Amino acid sequence: MGGFEAPGVNLPATLTTKRPAAAAPDFDARDLVDGAELLAATANVIMQLARPEVGYGVLEHSQVMRYPLRRIRNTVTYLSVALLGTEAERAIYRRQVSRAHAGVRSGPDSPVRYNAFDPELQLWVAACLYRGVADVHDLLYGPADDATADAIYRECGRLGTTLQVPAEMWPADRAAFGRYWDSAVLGIRIDPPVRQLLCRVMMLAFLPRPLGAALGPVNRFLTTGFLPPPFRAQMQLDWSGPDQRRFELLVRAIAPIDRLLPEPVSEFPFNACLQDLRVRIAWERARRAVDRWLARG
Repeated sequence: MGGFEAPGVNLPATLTTKRPAAAAPDFDARDLVDGAELLAATANVIMQLARPEVGYGVLEHSQVMRYPLRRIRNTVTYLSVALLGTEAERAIYRRQVSRAHAGVRSGPDSPVRYNAFDPELQLWVAACLYRGVADVHDLLYGPADDATADAIYRECGRLGTTLQVPAEMWPADRAAFGRYWDSAVLGIRIDPPVRQLLCRVMMLAFLPRPLGAALGPVNRFLTTGFLPPPFRAQMQLDWSGPDQRRFELLVRAIAPIDRLLPEPVSEFPFNACLQDLRVRIAWERARRAVDRWLARG
């Protein structure tokens, strides 16, 4: 990882800072993991739930408003292990996700038919996550050149295979992904019950009232700015030319600050969630070893 030094700012030699992702062979997936991505987290949730089967699945089975921090932690851990974890860690987390999805399927009164194990739906979720990672990277560092963009795309294929998306289902290259995305976006639809849930998430209604009242409008503005126009329209969110200019000014103000942060800071909470997962895996292995030892005794 390379260092970065702004004019007049001297950083300790032991602390490197964030830089744009480099093309292979210098590509490092850690360059895709940045705490600033959480600014677009709500927008990405909206994109995922814009597929009606995903939207109603979350509406009917998720407790996102009751346990929002758990939901955020699970998503951040998933991104971390998919992009930075080992094959063994991804296999373990895939089993955990499968257990969580086991009961997520439509009932007799559900407006649409869905099953959380449907690889088509999981492909859509992974595609939204890839778009989120790539779009935030481009906003922070500027558009990537073709070689770097190809490297980012290859790494993000694991966002699908860490679920149950067969490797052959992930579009072969960025051009194929573009065709998939353009076709899939034609099928998005956010019905009023799902929109109501998403509006509450967007306004941070799960936070204590003073925090939600203070931060909700800020999150709504950021979310609307990060959303591609078709999703913005489905959410019935107004967005003007002045809004876009204010959004771009805000991103330009955030980007240089983010670049100056030491890597352990800029990668938080992704690094912390991955470490937490590794501790939990080690603890579970130790517990099983003790159980086997006691059984033999």
